[in-house]
Amino acid sequence: MSGRIAVVGAGLMGHGIAQVFAVAGHDVTVTDSMPEVLATVPARVASNLERIQADPAPVVARITTEERLEDAVAGADFVFEAAPEDLNLKRDLFERMSRAAGPDTILATNTSVMSVGVIGELAEDPGRIVGTHFWNPPHLIPLVEVIQGEMTRPATLSATMSLLERAGKAPIHVKRDIPGFVGNRLQHALWREAISLVEHGVCDAESVDAVVKTSFGLRLPVLGPLENADLVGLDLTLAIHDYLLPHLDQTPGPSPLLERLVEEGDLGMKTGQGFRSWTPEQSDSVRARLFDHLVSINGAT
Repeated sequence: MSGRIAVVGAGLMGHGIAQVFAVAGHDVTVTDSMPEVLATVPARVASNLERIQADPAPVVARITTEERLEDAVAGADFVFEAAPEDLNLKRDLFERMSRAAGPDTILATNTSVMSVGVIGELAEDPGRIVGTHFWNPPHLIPLVEVIQGEMTRPATLSATMSLLERAGKAPIHVKRDIPGFVGNRLQHALWREAISLVEHGVCDAESVDAVVKTSFGLRLPVLGPLENADLVGLDLTLAIHDYLLPHLDQTPGPSPLLERLVEEGDLGMKTGQGFRSWTPEQSDSVRARLFDHLVSINGAT
């Protein structure tokens, strides 16, 4: 498999992106500013593969690590940045990567919400910069949102889509560089209404989650929202929207309930209390069920 890959950032997303391309047969170089994190990449990739009873040896053998960013991206055909969601950090990385990589190297950012154009505006030749929003965990979730910035060349976009398809992902073309792209806008619209229902005493958090998981959530893997609208009829959809939409939460900023929970230090599973209460065992159980579910529905490695 041709195409050398570099991944900038060895954290949760970075090591998973490296695994995706190594499984697909690419040679992958990973770099990170924290040597202690970088050193764990081979072991974490091996652990991911062992959990699904796959042989890690040939995959790990395709992954190398480099402490210097410039050494990691030199000679790469594609570079995937997977650094924390810090705009100034990402802008600096793209400026450096654009100088260190070859003139034909495609530079991609894994940002989940930030503007691709703003991230890359200090870089040389912004036409080769594109957004590639992998979802967590990247080695188990097929979708990658490929975001076209204002300066992204069509050839950059098509080459990136093709690479991802060959690696077994399901890329979708996001034609406008808007905050949150497609997936996070849909996800957080649902979260805003879910929080509002709890905030206004309609039901508790457990009930909100149960409603989603035991009703329309069951249809989502095979019936998207616009398919569903066409299925029931757009006349019925319009009638429901005409009645219902004025009653949905339209708060322009974050929910006051969410802000209060964060101010009080109730951050969810990491603190044991959020919208719901969590013991360490309950948190581990949710993570294990999610992993098993993702493996069972797509068998990705």
